Amino acid sequence: MPFSPGELVRARGREWIVLSSGDALRLRPLSGSEQEVETLVPELEIEPISPATFDPPTGERTGPREAAVLLRDALRLSLRRGAGPFRSAGRINFEPRAYQLAPLMMALRQETVRLLIADDVGVGKTIEAALILREFLDRGDIDRFAVLCPPHLVEQWTAELESKFALTATPVTASEAARLERDLPTSMSVFEAYPFTVVSLDFIKSERRLDDFLRACPDMVVVDEAHAAVSGGRGRHRRFDLLRKLAERADRHLVMLTATPHSGD
Repeated sequence: MPFSPGELVRARGREWIVLSSGDALRLRPLSGSEQEVETLVPELEIEPISPATFDPPTGERTGPREAAVLLRDALRLSLRRGAGPFRSAGRINFEPRAYQLAPLMMALRQETVRLLIADDVGVGKTIEAALILREFLDRGDIDRFAVLCPPHLVEQWTAELESKFALTATPVTASEAARLERDLPTSMSVFEAYPFTVVSLDFIKSERRLDDFLRACPDMVVVDEAHAAVSGGRGRHRRFDLLRKLAERADRHLVMLTATPHSGD
């Protein structure tokens, strides 16, 4: 019996989601993760692969209507996340344009993400980068991230992550740093205490802050307005030095964004 991607099947005593089909079926357990994906050849299985079936509810011990509606919605969202090509599809509250998925598909093909997204102004570089963050978090490939941007963009980034991607990021600026550090142990960095941060580039360009960030830097970093980090000028040289040191660790994911054409440097 042919199966299509997204269908639920039963094989080897458990239920699976079909990810791809053909001569072999690529399956993920219904309640499993990407690490448990299996490829099965139906002809070689002892027991045939069949459509998954579930017993209807008995009607006993039913809860209030609100609980039933909540359970239904949770099931629909869970299946939507598991059956589609992107695990993050059920965690965003908008429909991205087709071209905005291109950087995400490129990122998923790389063992370590190294991208320069240089789309024009207004086409959604913030959305393209945030889609990568959301997908890698939902796949379990990262558990922390930092967005580096000019000070005037910190508020915009935190608002976009919260409203569109359900990610509550902590803004780290010169004015917020003292408040954030007030209740932390002296040995703990802000970047260790808060897993998702949007950091002002001006805040971490000082030598002390730069070293602290490099020590506690998460596995994925997004750099907005990356053209401001080219070498040349004292302030810009510090930013260039920061990005160079971030890139030295071969397994760190690094996504840079810019809409400004380079001037030959």
